[in-house]
Amino acid sequence: MTITSKSPLVVSFGEMLIDFVPDSAGVSLAESTGFLKAPGGAPANVACAITKLGGNSAFIGKVGDDEFGHMLVDILKKNGVNSEGVCFDAHARTALAFVTLKKNGEREFMFYRNPSADMLLTESELNMGLIKQAKIFHYGSISLISEPCRSAHMAAMKAAKEAGILLSYDPNVRLPLWPSAQAAIDGIKSIWNHADFIKVSDDEVGFLTQGDAEKEDVVLSLWHDNLKLLVVTDGEKGCRYFTKGFKGRVEGFSVQTVDTTGAGDAFVGALLVSIAQDPSIFQDEGKLKEALKYANACGAICTTQKGAIPALPTNSDALDLVNKSKAK
Repeated sequence: MTITSKSPLVVSFGEMLIDFVPDSAGVSLAESTGFLKAPGGAPANVACAITKLGGNSAFIGKVGDDEFGHMLVDILKKNGVNSEGVCFDAHARTALAFVTLKKNGEREFMFYRNPSADMLLTESELNMGLIKQAKIFHYGSISLISEPCRSAHMAAMKAAKEAGILLSYDPNVRLPLWPSAQAAIDGIKSIWNHADFIKVSDDEVGFLTQGDAEKEDVVLSLWHDNLKLLVVTDGEKGCRYFTKGFKGRVEGFSVQTVDTTGAGDAFVGALLVSIAQDPSIFQDEGKLKEALKYANACGAICTTQKGAIPALPTNSDALDLVNKSKAK
């Protein structure tokens, strides 16, 4: 994939936090003897994934006016992400998450947010000028859980929609953060019909529909008429795509998985770079499959190292993996 010198802007909205990851896999939090400090938060990961691939991104959110918060903003800057939309809260801490890595690289979470700075972003703190410069406005669902952040999220989304900006949604279900499973389903679905593009994992399809994610009619119960593209990620098996005109599956890549953290964000970042460059991929199945292959490669590469942002691939990493698979 060739990326032009000044790619259109993707603005990513939501939470950025610190993940504490055990220094050895397969142990519980209680058994772990040490933790690695890793920047996290899906929308921030997506913003970094975009710039690492040569795209253009900004992050909007709130962190604590503490060492961790300043560290996170420094990481955004080091990764070339525009951080003009980040606010600091003098009274609340930056969110923390302790992540347990199971032997297979899958994760469990324990969060420290009561309340954390990201939850306290207000509508008046939104950098609307930055939002209106975007070609794509991307968000998750964690910012919908509590006020005042929910109202800020809704206002940002409304402003983007009114400015003709494409809305991208990756719900990123984190059940421990919601009051209940039903609250999570209701909250995530409350903004479902606004999005132009939605990415969900197979597990999230199962959770949101209470059905079998392998079945097409179950997946299509999540379709709505404003959607241009619905993508279901199936881990190492690749992904499935649904548009108004066509649908299909794109194979994944087999790699040595160490840690799945950030793989979905690498995938989304890669796909958003492609969409920002050429929105006609919604109508062109050949181009879409190419973009999804590239996104699958980015997701796969991200699982071969610990942490999310440090494991994000470059454009040449992704192209190497895509070309290797073609050569087989």
